[in-house]
Amino acid sequence: PGSTMGPFSNIQVFACVCTFLLWNNIQPSVENEFIANYSSPNQNFSFPLLYDGMSTSENLRVDNLRYTLSYEYFPSPPLTLLKKIKTTALMLDTVDLQWPIILQIFLLVWYSPVERLTVRNLTFWGPVGDSLEERISLSGSMKVLTLEHVRNKVYYFNQELLYRQFSEMPLASLTIFDASMPHMLCPNRTSSFQYLNFSHNALTDELFQNCGTLTDLKFLILQRNKFESLPKVSFMTSGMKSLKFLDVSSNLLSYDAPAERCRWAESLSELDLSSNQLTDAVFECLPVNVQKLDLQNNQITSVPRRTAELKSLRELNLASNRLADLPGCGGFPSLEFLNVEMNLILTPLVDFFESCPRVRELQGGHNPFKCSCELQAFVRLERRSGGKLFGWPGAYVCEYPEELRGRRLEDFHLAELACNTTLLLVTWTQTKRRAWHDQPEEQEGVLQFHAFISYSERDAPWVKNELMPNLERGEGCVQLCQHERNFIPGKSIVENIITCIEKSYRSIFVLSPNFVQSEWCHYELYFAHHKLFSETSNSLILILLEPIPPYVIPARYHKLKALMAKRTYLEWPKEKSKQALFWANLRAAINVKLPKSFETERTRVSG
Repeated sequence: PGSTMGPFSNIQVFACVCTFLLWNNIQPSVENEFIANYSSPNQNFSFPLLYDGMSTSENLRVDNLRYTLSYEYFPSPPLTLLKKIKTTALMLDTVDLQWPIILQIFLLVWYSPVERLTVRNLTFWGPVGDSLEERISLSGSMKVLTLEHVRNKVYYFNQELLYRQFSEMPLASLTIFDASMPHMLCPNRTSSFQYLNFSHNALTDELFQNCGTLTDLKFLILQRNKFESLPKVSFMTSGMKSLKFLDVSSNLLSYDAPAERCRWAESLSELDLSSNQLTDAVFECLPVNVQKLDLQNNQITSVPRRTAELKSLRELNLASNRLADLPGCGGFPSLEFLNVEMNLILTPLVDFFESCPRVRELQGGHNPFKCSCELQAFVRLERRSGGKLFGWPGAYVCEYPEELRGRRLEDFHLAELACNTTLLLVTWTQTKRRAWHDQPEEQEGVLQFHAFISYSERDAPWVKNELMPNLERGEGCVQLCQHERNFIPGKSIVENIITCIEKSYRSIFVLSPNFVQSEWCHYELYFAHHKLFSETSNSLILILLEPIPPYVIPARYHKLKALMAKRTYLEWPKEKSKQALFWANLRAAINVKLPKSFETERTRVSG
């Protein structure tokens, strides 16, 4: 950009995807449309057919414009025919011409009644040196210029001249789409542009820096370029006093230094930052008056509690990020629509609508929901919200645990006993009392196992192939209580859990991310934890089969967090050379002897 000469292969100018926003409201009807097609490969473009079309139709489309001879033999258009032209909307599709001929067509169109010119699939070649700047006056009728998919066969080009020609055009709307354009100059004087679309190019952070002449610009679309700095993008808009809408999606934007200042146009109300590389820090660099904000497909893990207050924000799109929970509305008092689809939300906060009273619609589907007690509260919330969950029920499906995968949340239910820990404790106490009433023998007669083992079904292969064989065989074998062989048919799961824990000296818990996702493992831990405190014994043994990231453990599992923080646990080593020591330490941790009566009975039965 600093040089007036450069390889044109890196610029491939002019392109567009759509016309000004008013196009759909003023497009002529089909009966007024005239289409000319130069489909024969041996047929060269000439002006007479173009004249005929422009003199008979308000809406004209011309396809396959090409000219293979030298431009020196191509006649210039007689401007006397301008009075006969009726076309106000002209589209040229599939154009393959030399640059001087394109200039002639452009001059004819500029001084004609044409208000909207669209050129698609443009390829130009030949000498590029003529300037339009001095030949274009302010008296033209054109308001909208759209260029789309432009390619070239020119190797060197005066870039400065090219950018200046377009930046100074007295238009309301300019679109250059898919042209590999690396730069655009700031207009020298106050510009009439209200709509600029430079999508699918190679523009960088240097675009329109310190530019104060785009004061009438309302819409700026910069999709699929090479912007990297969010603060520089904000500074770019600071002089655009009328800017309402900015789209910089599908770029390389990042912002990781909250200390770096941002300065946005105060008029900016809609901002699209989707498909970039933004993290949680982006909330420190947002326009204060934004009303509609799109941040989908970034790298956001949470909305910071101390985020800048966006009092006018009504719509927030956070889909396809890395959120683990629903954000609060502390910084967004006017929020009405929130999209958090396709994140990492397992159990959403149940007080969301209480903290966000103005939210009318929540799009929260397509998350890996964990069907547990917490989620049942969220399901009840949906029933009370009056249809505020967008996509319900089809988009809300259980992902965990594995046995419930694919089940709709509306069809997921757990008994009250399973979700009420107070009721669980009362049931456990009552069951324990009944057991003592039915069996008045002392505790020594009740204990039958060295240890009860609790684990997730996903970790069953390790338990059955490693843990049980190593403990139950050989000298000093350990007698384990395992649910598949020791749970009594006909009794409830809760009663079987309590019975196994009561009949075991120790309770072994195989901890892993799978364990955290198992609701029944949590209940087993709950009962064993109460037995520990009721008997003031060291009955819990924790085996860490796989590391458990802290953020994976829900807040409801506070006992597990406390136990892992305060108690020593045995960590399963992956190296075979260290596994013998692991088994020795585990046997030492169990270190109990069963009552002789039970040992004798077990020996007699096994014999």
